[in-house]
Amino acid sequence: MAREPRERRRDEERDSEFVDKLVHINRVAKVVKGGRRFGFAALVVVGDQKGRVGFGHGKAREVPEAIRKATDAAKRALTRVPLREGRTLHHDVAGRHGAGKVYLRAAPPGTGIIAGGPMRAVFETLGMQDVVAKSIGTSNPYNVVRATFDALKRQDSPRSVAARRNVKVSALQARRRDVDGEAPAD
Repeated sequence: MAREPRERRRDEERDSEFVDKLVHINRVAKVVKGGRRFGFAALVVVGDQKGRVGFGHGKAREVPEAIRKATDAAKRALTRVPLREGRTLHHDVAGRHGAGKVYLRAAPPGTGIIAGGPMRAVFETLGMQDVVAKSIGTSNPYNVVRATFDALKRQDSPRSVAARRNVKVSALQARRRDVDGEAPAD
């Protein structure tokens, strides 16, 4: 029994490193003999603002319980996203889920987060500072968040690409500079 407070403290420390954002609450009604029974569904995004982010969905008869369930689900489903300089994407990427399509573009320093509703919550909890994003198709927050996560999962860091190709990271970076900047004069 003496270990219980220590374990609880460790859980609280782990939880305190995460930032959670409520993206959407949906109220649903079930019609029964005595009238209507209301239930709530919550969509929550959780991240540590250092490159880890997850989303969760929770349903309950009351809002706080739905939010708690969604937050727990989001913490269980965390994914790591490689960020360039800890502030933006390594490359432009597209993602989709159902009718939700999103395009994410890397941005120069000082741009900020240019994205709408559900995507903004994902980027803020992820710790991204500069990104330009566009959502096309559905505006359903569930599908937009899932499409954003699909795009983030397609994100590759130069280190992982170099490992896959069996080349050095510096060789990839040099090739990138040749494409972005001026090519060496002949």
